Amino acid sequence: MDEMEEELKCPVCGSFFREPIILPCTHNICQACARNILVQTPDAESPQSSRASGSGVSDYDYLDLDKMSLYSEADSGYGSYGGFVSTPTTPCQKSPNGVRVFPPSVPQSQPQQHLLPQPGSLPPIPRNSCITCPQCHRSLILDERGLRGFPKNRVLEGVVDRYQQSKAAALKCQLCEKSPKEATVMCEQCDVFYCDPCRLRCHPPRGPLAKHRLVPPAQGRISRRASPRKTSTCTEHELENLSMYCVQCKMPVCYQCLEEGKHGTHEVKALGAMWKLHKGQLSQALNVLSDRATEAKEFLIQLRNMVQHIQENGVEFEACLVAQCDALIDALNRRKAQLLSRVNKEHEHKLKVVRDQISHCTVKLRQTTGLMEYCLEVIKENDPSGFLQISDALIRRVHMTEGQWGKGTLTPRMNSDFDLTLDSGPLLQTIHQLDFVQMKVPAAPMLQLEECCTQNNSATLSWKQPPLSTIVVDGYILELDDGNMGLFREVYVGTETICTVDGLHFNSTYKSRVKAFNASGLGQYSKTLIMQTSEIAWFTFDPVSAHQDIVLSNDNLTVSCNSYDDRVVMGNSAFSRGVHYWEMTVDRYDNHPDPAFGVARADVLKDVMLGKDDKAWAMYVDNNRSWFMHNNSHTNRYRVCPCSPLTQSLEASFERHTKLHSETDGGIGKGATIGILLDFTRGILIFLINDEQQGPVAFEALEGVYYPAISLNRNVQITLHTGLPIPDFYTTGEADPTDSVC
Repeated sequence: MDEMEEELKCPVCGSFFREPIILPCTHNICQACARNILVQTPDAESPQSSRASGSGVSDYDYLDLDKMSLYSEADSGYGSYGGFVSTPTTPCQKSPNGVRVFPPSVPQSQPQQHLLPQPGSLPPIPRNSCITCPQCHRSLILDERGLRGFPKNRVLEGVVDRYQQSKAAALKCQLCEKSPKEATVMCEQCDVFYCDPCRLRCHPPRGPLAKHRLVPPAQGRISRRASPRKTSTCTEHELENLSMYCVQCKMPVCYQCLEEGKHGTHEVKALGAMWKLHKGQLSQALNVLSDRATEAKEFLIQLRNMVQHIQENGVEFEACLVAQCDALIDALNRRKAQLLSRVNKEHEHKLKVVRDQISHCTVKLRQTTGLMEYCLEVIKENDPSGFLQISDALIRRVHMTEGQWGKGTLTPRMNSDFDLTLDSGPLLQTIHQLDFVQMKVPAAPMLQLEECCTQNNSATLSWKQPPLSTIVVDGYILELDDGNMGLFREVYVGTETICTVDGLHFNSTYKSRVKAFNASGLGQYSKTLIMQTSEIAWFTFDPVSAHQDIVLSNDNLTVSCNSYDDRVVMGNSAFSRGVHYWEMTVDRYDNHPDPAFGVARADVLKDVMLGKDDKAWAMYVDNNRSWFMHNNSHTNRYRVCPCSPLTQSLEASFERHTKLHSETDGGIGKGATIGILLDFTRGILIFLINDEQQGPVAFEALEGVYYPAISLNRNVQITLHTGLPIPDFYTTGEADPTDSVC
């Protein structure tokens, strides 16, 4: 009940309601607080259409008062005021509805009381006083009755009283002899409070006491103190009890109100009946609200679990991010060491080359200097003959030495600059572009069951991504099994979230599932959805695949032709499994044509009679006889003998059967009905004319996919009938259509 406490507090004083009154806007306020926030208005500003009493105004007409603001903030009772008329308690800084309301200031010499003093001591309410609701801010001019014109909310007052009583001191056990313990239960039948030891000793749950109802002490105290329902009196006629309810004004009234004619044209009902009706409506509304509260509690649990998961995932993700960055730093440090090693090698190589050249040049220079000094000494000698003996050799040595210096010896063999430039630009750009990318596969899609359906032999599936899913989806893959509990196969790959699959088997159960994919891979499958295709086929003629001379009408159920030659039209549904039956009626039959009825492959010839090629299996019939034809090979139809088991199994009697054959002889005319029965469980095709089977089985060993088909010319008009049940003679199993005939 702690959550209810805010509902029981006054929006002005913030304390529990005391003598609450109901404003016309249905909000509540303490009577003392209402007196405190009254504002006197000039006579010229008093709208005549608004009064505190609802007797003259229907549904509380605020058209004249409910504008942006009727009065200024200082006049409306809102804002910050210096003093308070009432309550020793401090006004709430924030009322339960979030509105800060302070009563207007009064002289400090007046005593501050929350409860209204004796009526004689209260100053009279000034004429044309205005009160503004502290919650919805609607203003209302009081009439001559003042605050007495507002009904008292006795229900709210009783709830506040019970709530305050439940919060009082704990109840004591009534059977403890010394030092009564705190009571834990109360017996509604015994009307006694028990502690646990006394309950086990004096009120054991067996025998007659087992049927007693034990309730918590607080609930027992409320039920014990609950007073009988009080009889309310009319606010306008204080001596009259409220016994009726005005539906239009939405307020209880008394008989005197009705006699005065204030509600003469209004719908009035008994107060007790409306009380029960509104209680029932409130109970129903509470049931719905209770369901929403339960959902909200479950949702809060989900959110709290999400908080925990977010914290756990955040720690885990942060650790993963730190590990990835540390790995990048380690890789950069390793690469740094490799690059430094290359620089050191280049450094040592350059030093070695330069040092070797220095050593070589030093030796050569020493040799050259020695030769030069030797030659200078030789030149100083005055012995011509001795000089000439060695001069040629010295000249050659000087030239040779000079030539050795001229062959790049004085050019450095190594550049002092390092020809290594670190290209860090791409890496820096990559580091700056380093960001989080979507590397997770999509979550499992959710099938939208309200949009998934089957129609005939087609299935429509719809799905969506889970709520709050932020993972990028590139497309979806829809899979269905073969309708026979087989393996799944892909039927759609794309970006759409709805897909219709045509050409399924009739009367089959399919399992379907869908998964999403992106660049990171394939996601999980959705839940498997089981769908059932239609048991009976509903189809029409297909205008797309029909010959151009074919004329369709009646929503593609009636067919005729513009040509004297036979033209083929097929149905828009294919059959490959199950048992199917459809009929065609002859609407027009002129000049004894021979239309053909049967089944065909999708690539059957459209400009010849049905059955002329190997893609059709048909029965063509004139006004006398019928033939079965496939691949341009045909035979006369079989005549059924009355003594055959098949004939005996038909609903018609032997006499009717033989009479029918003698009259029709297997032909057709206007109004005739041709039936086609295709049974894939046995692989057979059977034809009927006017409910009579034409011979035994027409064709056997039929497998694969077949379309209903017909060929006709301009002398015939045919209407198609589908969605028909299998004929009784075939479903009862009394006769085998493959039985031999005489």
